[in-house]
Amino acid sequence: MGTVTEAVLKMLLLLSTQNWSRVEAGNSYDCDDPLVSALPTASFSSSSELSSSHGPGFARLNRRDGAGGWSPLVSNKYQWLQIDLGERMEITSVATQGGYGSSNWVTSYLLMFSDSGRNWKQYRQEDSIWGFSGNANADSVVYYRLQPSIKARFLRFLPLEWNPKGRIGMRIEAFGCAYRSEVMDLDGKSSLSYRFDQKSMSPIKDIISLKFKTMQSDGILLYRTGSNGEHTMLELRRGKLFLLINSGEARLLSTPTLINLTLGSLLDDQHWHSVLIQRLGKQVNFTVDEHRRHFHTQGEMNYLDLNNEISFGGIPAPEKSVSFPHKNFHGCLENIYYNGVNVIDLAKQQSPQLIIMGNVTFSCSQPQSVPLTFLSTRSYLVLPASSKQDEISASFQFRTWNKAGLLLFSELQLLSGGLLLSLSDGKLKLNLYQAGKLPSDITAARRNHLSVAVDDHVTYASPLLGPEQIYSNSTYYFGGCPDKSFGSNCKSLLGGFQGCMRLISISNKMVDLIAVQQGALGNFSDLQIDSCGISDRCLPNYCEHGGECSQSWSTFHCNCTNTGYSGATCHSSIYEQSCEAYKHKGNTSGFYYIDSDGSGPLEPFLLYCNMTETAWAIIQHNGSDLTRVRNTHPENPYTGVFEYVASEEQLQATINRAEHCEQELAYYCKKSRLVNHQDGTPWSWWVGITNETQTYWGGSLPDPKKCTCGLEGTCIDAQYYCNCDADRSEWTNDTGFLSYKEHLPVTKIVITDTGRPQSEAAYKLGPLLCQGDRSFWNAASFNTEASYLHFPTFHGELSADVSFFFKTTALSGVFLENLGITDFIRIELRSPTTVTFSFDVGNGPFEISVQSPTHFNDNQWHHVRVERNMKEAFIQVDQLPPKIQAAPTDGHVLLQLNSQLFVGGTATRQRGFLGCMRSLQLNGMALDLEERAMVTPGVQPGCRGHCGSYGKLCRNGGKCREKPSGFFCDCSFSAYTGPFCSNEISAHFGSGSSMIYNFQENYSLSKNSSSHAASFHGDMKLSREMIKFSFRTTRAPSLLLYMSSFYKEYLSVIIAKNGSLQIRYKLNRYQEPDVVNFDVKNMADGQLHHIKIDREEGVVFVEIDENIRRQVYLLSGTEFSAVKSLVLGRMLERTDVDQETAVAAAHGFTGCLSAVQFSHVAPLKAALHPEHSGPVTMTGHVTESSCLSPAGTDATSRERTHSFADHSGTMDDREPLTHAIRSDSAVIGGLIAVVIFILLCIAAIAVRIYQQKRLYKRNEAKRSENVDSAEAVLKSELNIQNAVNENQKEYFF
Repeated sequence: MGTVTEAVLKMLLLLSTQNWSRVEAGNSYDCDDPLVSALPTASFSSSSELSSSHGPGFARLNRRDGAGGWSPLVSNKYQWLQIDLGERMEITSVATQGGYGSSNWVTSYLLMFSDSGRNWKQYRQEDSIWGFSGNANADSVVYYRLQPSIKARFLRFLPLEWNPKGRIGMRIEAFGCAYRSEVMDLDGKSSLSYRFDQKSMSPIKDIISLKFKTMQSDGILLYRTGSNGEHTMLELRRGKLFLLINSGEARLLSTPTLINLTLGSLLDDQHWHSVLIQRLGKQVNFTVDEHRRHFHTQGEMNYLDLNNEISFGGIPAPEKSVSFPHKNFHGCLENIYYNGVNVIDLAKQQSPQLIIMGNVTFSCSQPQSVPLTFLSTRSYLVLPASSKQDEISASFQFRTWNKAGLLLFSELQLLSGGLLLSLSDGKLKLNLYQAGKLPSDITAARRNHLSVAVDDHVTYASPLLGPEQIYSNSTYYFGGCPDKSFGSNCKSLLGGFQGCMRLISISNKMVDLIAVQQGALGNFSDLQIDSCGISDRCLPNYCEHGGECSQSWSTFHCNCTNTGYSGATCHSSIYEQSCEAYKHKGNTSGFYYIDSDGSGPLEPFLLYCNMTETAWAIIQHNGSDLTRVRNTHPENPYTGVFEYVASEEQLQATINRAEHCEQELAYYCKKSRLVNHQDGTPWSWWVGITNETQTYWGGSLPDPKKCTCGLEGTCIDAQYYCNCDADRSEWTNDTGFLSYKEHLPVTKIVITDTGRPQSEAAYKLGPLLCQGDRSFWNAASFNTEASYLHFPTFHGELSADVSFFFKTTALSGVFLENLGITDFIRIELRSPTTVTFSFDVGNGPFEISVQSPTHFNDNQWHHVRVERNMKEAFIQVDQLPPKIQAAPTDGHVLLQLNSQLFVGGTATRQRGFLGCMRSLQLNGMALDLEERAMVTPGVQPGCRGHCGSYGKLCRNGGKCREKPSGFFCDCSFSAYTGPFCSNEISAHFGSGSSMIYNFQENYSLSKNSSSHAASFHGDMKLSREMIKFSFRTTRAPSLLLYMSSFYKEYLSVIIAKNGSLQIRYKLNRYQEPDVVNFDVKNMADGQLHHIKIDREEGVVFVEIDENIRRQVYLLSGTEFSAVKSLVLGRMLERTDVDQETAVAAAHGFTGCLSAVQFSHVAPLKAALHPEHSGPVTMTGHVTESSCLSPAGTDATSRERTHSFADHSGTMDDREPLTHAIRSDSAVIGGLIAVVIFILLCIAAIAVRIYQQKRLYKRNEAKRSENVDSAEAVLKSELNIQNAVNENQKEYFF
């Protein structure tokens, strides 16, 4: 090259995304012979030796020759001991010793291997464990079994740590056996085709195995095609293997979706990698090194119609098109077996079945490169230029995961600066640095320019350099800069580089990196020479549940967005496992995502939770409409298939957790039988989740060929067990709820008896309904410290989560413990305010604790959740801030336990837990504490006392009541209803309407009456009352509430003519009433207002809309005598009241009243939701409504607790939907206007539909009166359905 103006900076960017791989484990034969002891001295070499008597030849195990072992000249991390086994061998174990009779031994080391003595590869015990533990003294032997084994010629031991009171000293041995292989070398233009006898091969079974090594990132390894587009291809792309199996539905390479599976990473590292493909029908196992994937092929057929020829290394030329973009394989292949046939051996024998195209040699002579590993951001390599140059010219290949770091710095003379090439946010950036100036401040001359070539893509930079002729300072800095004491001007703006480099050349001359390693060239720090130590921390992908893995040099990260899971590895579900769990977090009815197996493999799905006294899960399917069936017979059956919003596995998990499940199946029949009574075979049947035929119907127990009427003896024909078996010409039905959990849900119905004249059937299947959660309340009580429950060993090697509830009064105790040889996990109450999670996975014990400002031993339920994964350990108690402990970067990761799992205690029977535990979940699977407690001394099943923790969920005066499993809210004395007494009861009062609640019919009402009204008996003096209600109205004057007594005492709450609120107490019939007047605003403004009145003798406290408060003192008296009745709306009888009250009473109330509470009496609730005949009288138009919406809106449109069959739901987002049914008043108003306009325009159609609806309603009424009217009900339903189908074009806009 010439001047700087012609400088070209060349480099190759190797971008891949995955991990070092190693040869697959397993040797099923004796392979444990010593391999080192008989080797000649020349087979041993080392980085250095302390003396001739400490040379590498004295490093044989148990030998005392020389000084009794190898020791290097200097003990540092750059020393190594190397063994040449003479040929490739299989190494199954290694052993180490220290120097005989000395204080020299190695406490930890790396093991590396190579085929050529170059480009070494590190052996790893686990995916993140690189080092081996060494010796603790000079003479004991430490053995390590290598799983998987190593196939290599050279071994190298690299000491990492040694006895601090001595120096490095080693004696070693390797065990194994000879390794035989057949290899061939392909040059990127050649291939090998094998033609076999089609008849000798199974069309549904294929087994292909091979090994390969290459420096090229792309190339086809295997290809086989068929006559109709079927094909199989194994291809290396950007260092990964892609396996494509196409059964003929799509054409080759037409879309990227044809790539079925990707496996492996960084496979272009010039090391051997093994591949195994096993296909049996549609099942395929794909294995690369130790990583395996299983999947199903596409298409309908179980076999591939492929030709009898398979190609290795490329695609035969006749099948290539001009535009075919894929490369042949360039590298070595070893031990190719196709269904047991050694393909390379046949080729060497020049078998006619083999066709060789191009230059194929039967040896592996690939050139060896010498890579470098920059181990830290402090690593660097300093190299001199070959001579003084008027140009900067360098090229190299690099590989990294980090997005930033210095690649190259070269000092420039005259400018007192340098040229920086670095990575910034994953992109190459070239800067010219000059002391005292920013890179962007440097002005360029017209002659000088730069160009950068990256992966053969050349970019020409704008002029950057000064007008002077600029010379390099004869020094190149790769990867980083030395510290200032080195005396260089090297600058690293973005930190050092971490990764690998190879094929470094300066001024078109390749750098001898072995000379660098030996100290003969350049200078370096914290480098690993002759090995690329990069690893893919995303292979295997430890991000669970579809989390996206990204990585840097030292760690990986999981992006859990839109997965439904959280945590460092996307392990823990963000959703609850049941509707019951949602309910006891205070949620009301609505759509929710349910994750039935928690952190297990099943995905969450959307369903509707109906929160009643218990929680119901409602799971919809696609066949909820009434379906008619005709013209079927056994040879031509009708089959109705039901597809649910959840998968079969999700359904099964949900059903298993539920306490009870049921599904309504209605079967209407007219001359359509269920059972053939001549031979007992069924005419019709249904199939459940077990895929078994079921012949019981309509709510019957699993008694074959029976229906509910058969068990109850109510069939229309007593000689049959089902109504439909009477074979009558009029409609009848067998309808009821199927409730045998093991058979639910119904997945298919088959009907075969509608082929006779006038024969017809119809069916309708309701949604699957599941109630409760068996696991949520599953509990055990531990009564002694020595008692515990034991379960099988917990297996959570890579990810483990544990959650449970506890309550106790004890000071401390162990909740859970599981032990291994050295590993363990333990969760305990360390003190009244501390819960601790401790564990060991081989890196030493760790523990993390949650501290609480209040005591945990308060006999209240507390929720504990812990998780341990490859990234971190986590613990959270209740809603306290979680504690997190990061895992070591390159430590052990597998949690290996082997003892029983102890719950409530320990193996030593000490420090056991005293109290209750429930809902114990391990990796999403529930443990049945109650079942085990039944047979365990000192432990009792179940645990009462839930109201202490959950009673706060009962609102508005609701009382918490205990159940054997859980609790419920008793709303008897509340003006509200619902599972938590939070659903208001409201009513719209029309003009002139009235509701009267009679506390006592006459003065002599019995004191012993059990009704709420009877508590206000005749001789009672009422000195206090609490009144709450809400209202909305636009009328003034209005009477909101009136309470009277038999002694002409009363209380009235009115809106006066001017819109002010007045409260009038008359507690003495001889005095004028006390008046409390609120004239701060117009209360008849159509807005919802809240009133609270609390009287204690003569003191009254009034609160309006939670912000206006007043306390007044009454003069008329302090007690009500003989309370008579409470009136809402218009007063129907004349009473002796003041003028203002009389005017308001005459007008009554028009609007909405809500949540009316008088002490412990709820008059609206007694009127609208009567549990028994109560003392309530209603006149006029009083309808249940919602005061939250404009007056008069039908309550059924606002109710949160809906009927079971109305909710299908779609998975529109991934958050829990607590109020999924929402309404927008503006949108609804617009829609109503459009509907009215359409109805006015097509009045004739509206009249027709109205008539049909009237017919439907009449038939519905008949249906409730007589079962035999099923024919009319069915016909009306079908007529409406047909009418809508016939006329939908007329009124659909």
